[in-house]
Amino acid sequence: MPSDAPAPRDNDSAPQSRSPSPDGSDSLTLRALVSTKDAGVIIGKAGKNVAELREQTGVKAGVSKVIPGVHERVLTVTGSVEGVAKAYALIVSQLVSASPSSPVMSPTTPPTTAIRLLISHNLMGSVIGRNGLKIKAIQDSSGARMVASKDMLPQSTERIVEVQGASESIGHAIEEIGRCLLEDWERGVGTVLFHPGAGDERAGRRTHQTNRRSNGDVRRSSPSPGSPSSPPTNLRTQNISIPSDMVGCIIGRNGTKITEIRRLSGSKISIAKEPHDETGERMFTIVGTPEANEKALFLLYNQLESEKERRVGRDQQQQEELQD
Repeated sequence: MPSDAPAPRDNDSAPQSRSPSPDGSDSLTLRALVSTKDAGVIIGKAGKNVAELREQTGVKAGVSKVIPGVHERVLTVTGSVEGVAKAYALIVSQLVSASPSSPVMSPTTPPTTAIRLLISHNLMGSVIGRNGLKIKAIQDSSGARMVASKDMLPQSTERIVEVQGASESIGHAIEEIGRCLLEDWERGVGTVLFHPGAGDERAGRRTHQTNRRSNGDVRRSSPSPGSPSSPPTNLRTQNISIPSDMVGCIIGRNGTKITEIRRLSGSKISIAKEPHDETGERMFTIVGTPEANEKALFLLYNQLESEKERRVGRDQQQQEELQD
């Protein structure tokens, strides 16, 4: 059950864990975190395996480049929901075949493994469902087990959903997950993607969502949001949902924190006065250039994480005081 409630062509990767556009397209982009060793299996010698995967399923597939000292890479698969699910099932089969057989495994039992999907924090509710009913239904129908992480990955607004089981079960579960993501794709707008290695000393040089060449080593080339220049013409509007009990920590006393986030990012940020649906979450609307909006999202989520850590520490202290 979930733990809460949630030669390869690198430019084949698309930057969202959701439907990339609101035009009614049924194209899904689904990313997963894989070990460097597994990435080698997925790619194959001279890119043979990934080329065959594309041919068999009709998807676009790519793996992020190696970063020295980082032992994880990001697999990105884009295509129809059915194609993406089939691709992941084939990938799981490849990984199982490449691993030594377990001596305790029954010959009649299909080999099992796990794939770690990267899912936008804002879309996690679509996958888990109210009181965990959706994730339970996916598990029951597919035979796979799903574990949703509680925390967002460093320097991002993505979380991990680990899907465990046989390749066929994982493929079935991923197809259901993909349909959930496409139904609520708007919630994924503004996702700050996870890049392995982004939480280390290079975090100050994070890549932008719009740059797909490498992870964490791309320098900014655009002027800073506050620099004097002609008004930007590429303004974007992005909406994110924030739990009502967290809104105060983002606004700060007399609005000091939200004012600082606006100043540092260069984006305009407005906050709905009332929750937008039955979840009780408040909608934050961010307007600015893609770069400014990404900075705003990063600052907003950093503030959320700091508040969560503060509350956990406070609760632990209270528990200790009760035990004394």
